Amino acid sequence: MVLAAAVGAWWALKPPTPPQAEQILPRAEAVAIPSATTTQPPPQPVFVHVDGAVAVPGVHEIRAGDRVIDAIEAAGGLTVSADRTRLNLALIVADQQRVWVPSVGEPEPTVIVPTGGSESVSGASTNGAGPLVNINQADAGQLETLPGIGPSLAAAIVDHRAREGPFQSVDGLLDVAGIGPAKLAQLGPQATI
Repeated sequence: MVLAAAVGAWWALKPPTPPQAEQILPRAEAVAIPSATTTQPPPQPVFVHVDGAVAVPGVHEIRAGDRVIDAIEAAGGLTVSADRTRLNLALIVADQQRVWVPSVGEPEPTVIVPTGGSESVSGASTNGAGPLVNINQADAGQLETLPGIGPSLAAAIVDHRAREGPFQSVDGLLDVAGIGPAKLAQLGPQATI
């Protein structure tokens, strides 16, 4: 009897046992995990004219943000006569742009730009005004061939393009420090996007 009373007293006075983790924490299947509901809009279609030494020259549909390599693949790939050393396959292609793939030894074509239009062939001539320079594709050296553009302005154009993305029009050059309306008018006939 004394033993029973001692066990009873011990049981009544013992510190409470902490609950088991299984009793406190919910089970994994009971916890709702929120899913990420950020939906990206599908890429917009872009139509580019791929011409020259490709398997299927013509207008091809690619996605916004695709590169020259993607446009060439849409055109069936390069032919054996293509001069890939004259291409920058990493350039991002814009809607309505022309991608010209030269054959080995072939000179760049002369392109007549319709009034109000723009042609995207870097280095092509337009009505004797000099070579067209694509301000979205040209490197600093090519940009320096534009009238009034020296090394510092060419670097500023490349830097602006890297920070802000491709120019939507030649007039976008006005956003580059050091290029005003007079400078834009000077280089405008030879610049394209």
